[in-house]
Amino acid sequence: MTTRRTFLATGAATLGAVTVLPFAARAAGEADRYPVDGGEIVVHPVSHASLVLETPAGTIYVDPVGEPSAYDDFPAPDLILITHEHGDHYAVDTLQALTEMRTQILANPAVYDMLPQELKAQAVKIANGGTTEMLGLPIEAVPAYNLTEGRLDFHPEGRDNGYVLTIGGRRVYISGDTEGTPEMRALEDIHIAFVSMNLPFTMDAEQAADAVAAFQPDYVYPYHYRGRDGGTQDPAEFARLLGEADAETEVRMGEWYPGGLEG
Repeated sequence: MTTRRTFLATGAATLGAVTVLPFAARAAGEADRYPVDGGEIVVHPVSHASLVLETPAGTIYVDPVGEPSAYDDFPAPDLILITHEHGDHYAVDTLQALTEMRTQILANPAVYDMLPQELKAQAVKIANGGTTEMLGLPIEAVPAYNLTEGRLDFHPEGRDNGYVLTIGGRRVYISGDTEGTPEMRALEDIHIAFVSMNLPFTMDAEQAADAVAAFQPDYVYPYHYRGRDGGTQDPAEFARLLGEADAETEVRMGEWYPGGLEG
C-alpha cells in the first residue's frame, strides 16, 4: 500500500533548489505560521481539499467536508469559502453542523443556489473574476476549470472558483479544482498558494509545477493529490520538478491524508 511517507521519500534526494519542509518533520501539533500585518496566518490542513486558516481577521474554513468532529480543535468559522459543488468540497450536512450565527459563507453561484435557505441567508455568491470584501478582507474569485480534452466535464469553464484573499497585506491563493489555467499563471504577488493536483480530475504534478513556476508564490502547498485509477500524484515529484524550473518558491507539505491515501 502506498503511504504518505512513501510519497514524501520519493525523489527526496533530488529536490533541486526548492526547500521542502514535510509536515512530519515539525514538532507534533505544530502548525505553519506566517507573519502578516496585525498578526499571523496559521495554516491547518484538515483533509484532501479542506483546510483552516487562522488570521487576524478571523478563522476561515475552506471547503469543509467530512465529520464535523475533524474541526473540534479549531475556533468556530467566521468565514467559510466553498469553491464548487463536488462532494469533496461541498457537504451541506457538514456546513450545517459547523456554521454559527456569526459565520459568513462565500460560494460560487452554483453552490449558492444549492444551499438550504438558512445557510443561503448567511451566504454571498461570487462568480469568476468577481471581487468582494468579507471580514474586512479583499477577496477575488479566480476561474477554476479544466483545459485538457477528456477532463472538460469535471470542471467546466465559468462555473467553479479559486480564491485570492489579501490578509494583512499578504495574498493567499486557494486553487480549488483546476488545471494550470492562464488565470493561475498570471497571478502576481502570491505569498501562500494551495494548488491541487490529481488525475483525472485536475492536473498531474508536472503541469502543476509548470503553472506554479509561472507565478512563483513565496510558499506553495500541494494538496488535493489523491486521484482515481492510479491518478494520485506525488507531492515530492512536484517539488522536484519545481526545483528544476528554478522557481524561488518554498514547498510546504501538509498532512492532508491523516488516514492514509487509500482512505
